[in-house]
Amino acid sequence: MGESRNAAPGIRTDGFGCGHSDAVYIDTNRILDSCRDKDCFENVRVYLSDIGQEMIDHASSVRAKCAEVVDTCISVSPMNFNRGFYQINVRIFVRMEFETCVGGKAQCVDGLAVVEKSVILFGGEGHVRIFRSKAQNGPCCDGYNADRICDDNLPQAVFEVADPVVLSARIVEKCSCQIVPSSCGCGCCCCTCTGDIPENVMHCLGGTVCVSDDVEHLLLVALGFFSVIRMERPAQFLVSATEYCVPEKECVFAEDDDPCAAFRRMAFPVEQFCPPSAAVSPHRRDDDRERGHLCSDGARRS
Repeated sequence: MGESRNAAPGIRTDGFGCGHSDAVYIDTNRILDSCRDKDCFENVRVYLSDIGQEMIDHASSVRAKCAEVVDTCISVSPMNFNRGFYQINVRIFVRMEFETCVGGKAQCVDGLAVVEKSVILFGGEGHVRIFRSKAQNGPCCDGYNADRICDDNLPQAVFEVADPVVLSARIVEKCSCQIVPSSCGCGCCCCTCTGDIPENVMHCLGGTVCVSDDVEHLLLVALGFFSVIRMERPAQFLVSATEYCVPEKECVFAEDDDPCAAFRRMAFPVEQFCPPSAAVSPHRRDDDRERGHLCSDGARRS
């Protein structure tokens, strides 16, 4: 019978020595390819609720207050003529808040914008299927269960995005939308192509999305996105690790009786009053900080 143990070199078996460094095996995801992007989407239609659409139809002006990404839909498909590369399609759902002027009064309106982007990244090739045990699995096999399949030879796409920048917001009449290109690829922004919007995203509007063809005006925005996309696959590595040690720092509770004493123990936020200059190297700033100098425009103060 073959040896079933596969200990890494340096693995300790005698106690829990604090701070001792060992080589251990870990199972994690390996980044095979990644890219960063700066996208600008123009003439994106904002979908509104029935009440919000009525406000836009009677509004004289509109101003965007904030925007946030509430959900994404990511799909990965292999390239037929380029082995190892995959196309990643990302649909981004953005909840937006606007301030409109209706009858001389300011009114707040919530809207939902949907944009899509596609990239091609290297994801490698996988030839195995990975199965993992679950707590409900007993000692006997209970037949085929599709939920036990963890990896079906497709890499995992990870999408990181900051909240979008609203570059512009304007109200256009429905009759003029023929000259406005559509952001959803359906030929005209007047169409009611809400797409496959998840139910949880619909709830962000606080009502049903208005898809009536009797609307008089459309709300269009321009959005800017900063994002990073990466492709990952499971991998095993041998790394150097240090055993966890009980921390020496004790927990400190706030003293409600003397708030000024707690304030005096806080460090002075030097960085807030001395922004780093591009002409000063990081090593120079570290040296000045250790000597207690405050800098202004890169000049040292003795």
